[in-house]
Amino acid sequence: MADDLLNDTKSYPRMAHWFDPVLLLQLLNNVVVSSIFGQYADRRLMIAALDTVPSEEHTRRAEEFRSRLNTDGNGGVWIDWVADLGDGFDSTYAVASLLARKELKFGDIPLPRGQALVMGGDEVYPKATRQAYANQLRQPYAWAAPDPDRRGDQGRPLLAIPGNHDWYDGLVLFLALFCKEKPWHVGAWRSYQRRSYFAVRLTETWWLWATDIQLADDMDQPQADYFKHIAASMAENSRIILCSAEPGWLYTDSNRKSWEIMEYAASIAMNAGRGHTIPVLLSGDTHHYSRYVGKDGRQYVTSGGGGAFLHPTHQLEQEVSVNFVNHREELKLGSMPHPKDPKKTTAAAYPSFGTSKALALRNVFFAFSNWDFSLLMGGIYFLFAALISLRDRPDVYALIAAVFGASLIGYTIKQEVSTKFKIWFSAAVHAAAHVVVLIYAARYAIAYNNQHFTWSGEWWEVWKWFGLLAAEMVPVGFLAGSTLFGLNMLITCLLFRMNRNDAFSSLRIGAYNNFLRFRLTEDGFDMYVVGLEHVPGRDDWIANAKHDKNKPDPEIPVFVSKADLSPHLIEKVSVKLQNSRS
Repeated sequence: MADDLLNDTKSYPRMAHWFDPVLLLQLLNNVVVSSIFGQYADRRLMIAALDTVPSEEHTRRAEEFRSRLNTDGNGGVWIDWVADLGDGFDSTYAVASLLARKELKFGDIPLPRGQALVMGGDEVYPKATRQAYANQLRQPYAWAAPDPDRRGDQGRPLLAIPGNHDWYDGLVLFLALFCKEKPWHVGAWRSYQRRSYFAVRLTETWWLWATDIQLADDMDQPQADYFKHIAASMAENSRIILCSAEPGWLYTDSNRKSWEIMEYAASIAMNAGRGHTIPVLLSGDTHHYSRYVGKDGRQYVTSGGGGAFLHPTHQLEQEVSVNFVNHREELKLGSMPHPKDPKKTTAAAYPSFGTSKALALRNVFFAFSNWDFSLLMGGIYFLFAALISLRDRPDVYALIAAVFGASLIGYTIKQEVSTKFKIWFSAAVHAAAHVVVLIYAARYAIAYNNQHFTWSGEWWEVWKWFGLLAAEMVPVGFLAGSTLFGLNMLITCLLFRMNRNDAFSSLRIGAYNNFLRFRLTEDGFDMYVVGLEHVPGRDDWIANAKHDKNKPDPEIPVFVSKADLSPHLIEKVSVKLQNSRS
């Protein structure tokens, strides 16, 4: 049985090949369809129409959540946060294994497992399918914490926020799994919510609000009404952890809409006339850890390290300015002790800026790490070379330049929201490099073939000639063309704060994971940021001899790694708050 399970893991997904041409076309189709669906058939409106309970029932559900949480010996409540999971099995299962442990210990600091787990968006990659939810979310967590009661509804509470990848099917599967009346079993965890957005009470004074921003489009009216009612029914001077699927404060240069939705949710809470405050704003979506500090120590935290490919940190701004509930708030990138020299401090980001830059250099080998995309480039180079062989004239060169220019400029405009000069200049240089390499290589290959190829007048010799041209140009496109693509992403990522997503999605780095563990008390909170720098490979997982499939124990995972996972504490953030109820 152990061998059978190990064989199962061999077939589980590895990190998504984001530059696979087939996947790119599928994702393009999903984005278009989901955008249309979200505009004309918003599932949030449908679920609200079906969930026709009185406002008091929403309050009861939110308040009842508190009864499921226990306090530690000093009155603290522990909550876990993880976001952006379900990409490769190895990284997702590694993080799930850490979250499932009864306790993590760093030196003399014990961190008991959270009483509830909050998943902060993009629960599966790259597409929302039933198989993805089963294989890339449920199964890794079920193996990390085996379900001791497959028929019972009691278990560790699980809450989830939908991200853009969860919306790619119109949110159909997310709602069917996480928001059904009978709890969904995810190993030892149990779903709790009834809508894609929710508010739950955590302690006497602490609440957690989670919004559904759809595809960074808007907040629907039933959702706004829901939070207005919750804000009015909460006890005065409550504290709120406000969660969203996107860190709008990081996207003010690329997508102001996501911040506007989050600010609107904040305004509902703070303008309710009840004295509510928001000490923490929390999000995933960006696959790293970073922390900004605003007015009165308000924490703006991004933690999207649950198993998805890594995003860079070196592009983070030292200061960010946002509108926050009728005033301008200046955010500064936080600082934390330097991991190698406690006397020094470094930016509150993981991985470090230096590590992030070093990892970006791997794009030099883009052609080999993204071989499927490289084959596409080889085909494109061959087709244009064939055109040149039929009509070697300036107008053909102009056509090739126009096609490369329009394609790469359009791609860059779609991917980047930067200054027009950066977009047009970088795309034009990128296109020009392809045109020069392609034309010179094609003309050389054509001249060489014509000089050494002997024609006897047979029709099949045409196919032989073009086959020879393909054998010459496909490798040029594979190596030179694809390498140019990688170098463009490398240079723009390092020097111009561009290609934040593509330059790292191409690398498919499943390491440098992170998640958060909160301890909430009446006088403030402690936030422990747990990091995992190295993830075991597929062959490094072994069946756990202690696991009994007939008597599953949630404390005994199905698989363990040959070497210890070696998590580390990235930083501890402690914030004391005035107890306004005393």
